[in-house]
Amino acid sequence: MPKIIPFLWFDNQAEEAAHFYGSIFKNSKIVNVSRYGEAGPGRKGSAMTVVFLLDGQEFIALNGGPHFKFTEAISFSVDCKTQQAVDEYWEKLTAGGGKPSHCGWLKDKYGLSWQIVPSVLGPLLSSKDPQKSKRVMEAMLKMTKIDIAGLQRAYEG
Repeated sequence: MPKIIPFLWFDNQAEEAAHFYGSIFKNSKIVNVSRYGEAGPGRKGSAMTVVFLLDGQEFIALNGGPHFKFTEAISFSVDCKTQQAVDEYWEKLTAGGGKPSHCGWLKDKYGLSWQIVPSVLGPLLSSKDPQKSKRVMEAMLKMTKIDIAGLQRAYEG
């Protein structure tokens, strides 16, 4: 079975970003950094690719130059069991210039989109009672960072 590894294109912040993400997620580490040599195209000695793990998930980051930017069309979803986890990831991923969006989405300081999602959201939205699901959806659509207690209040009516 092939392994699927997210590959992230940065201008020149791949190594910095890998360290930043590794400081946020447990069981994370830099696995390998390959550096540009004489042939370039990056500055000799600067990171070309960085292989890193975030909570055991492998990623590869490339310093490929300013040609491509991240968009909201791709994001990483972080499943959170508690409000404390939602708050912690939200705070850390928006630190240093990140920007909150809506419905649990944010962009980190590198422009990468993340969804900070409480585990309870899916079950609340898929309730067999369509009115409960509707109230939860309406509540979530008004939120920036998702508030579990607010979702549960909406669910209960």
